[in-house]
Amino acid sequence: MMAPPLYTHAFNISPVDNRRLCINGTPWIWHLLEECVENAWEYWSIVVGLISIVCFLFAALPQLYVAYQTGKVDQALSLGFLLCWIGGDLTNFIGCYLTNQLPIQIVTAIFYVNMDIIVISQFAYYKLKNQKMTKCSINPKNFCVIWVLMCITLCVILPSQLLLRHQDQSTVLEASKNTLGMIEMSGFICGYVSCMFYLGSRFPQLYKNFQRRSTEGTSYLLFALAMMGNCTYGLSLVLKMPAAESLRNLYFLHHLPWLIGSFGVLFLDIFMTAQFIMYRKQNKRRSSLVALEVEPLLVNEEDS
Repeated sequence: MMAPPLYTHAFNISPVDNRRLCINGTPWIWHLLEECVENAWEYWSIVVGLISIVCFLFAALPQLYVAYQTGKVDQALSLGFLLCWIGGDLTNFIGCYLTNQLPIQIVTAIFYVNMDIIVISQFAYYKLKNQKMTKCSINPKNFCVIWVLMCITLCVILPSQLLLRHQDQSTVLEASKNTLGMIEMSGFICGYVSCMFYLGSRFPQLYKNFQRRSTEGTSYLLFALAMMGNCTYGLSLVLKMPAAESLRNLYFLHHLPWLIGSFGVLFLDIFMTAQFIMYRKQNKRRSSLVALEVEPLLVNEEDS
């Protein structure tokens, strides 16, 4: 049965469109993410997923502030960590796009890329500034202007491609009835590649912290918010799991790379947390020992 014209207009659906109508769903979720939510589990999956987006959206801000204060972000953060991070986020977005993942996953992937762009932009700026590469006709300000323009272009292209993807839902629905094609298979490969990038991104930073015996210059809130984001992101996928056991197995396999990536990085960030606690305790002990050594010298100078 087709929806009345007024109902179709309210949900911004063309009458000739082959998309499934969301009769009993939540209107604001359908308008925002074009996902039909008809029960409490699906509703809370969306809410928890949106919380993960907020966590990842603000995760970079504490690190940006700490880097601005110290100006030594290139010494605190590992380049391998940043490159693996953006590599994982880009392949994650491509994999979500090609395998027709949940809209909340695609939106989250776009926020991942935007956050990486901001952090890498600041890293490159201070790297050039600290190394004084202006003698090689590379001005950090000009470099940042060009980089920001490229980032803005990328941020416009990604959402526009997402909108174009949803405008052609009929083609996607017809393709989903068939077996996995080359495009969808390549999407799953990208999903597993992004999973490896995510899991590998933490090891360069853990090693750099171990070499320095310090976490100075890095903000723990970056990793704390990332932990919250990965936890809520994985939980949103679990809450969406179908009740039927046969469908549940297919759903689990369909989202397996993203589940491994989110919960795997969450596990590795526990070790990152341990480093922050351990090295900060060591720094406090060192500062207290230095204070005890300096105090007698000051007393001797006053007596003389």
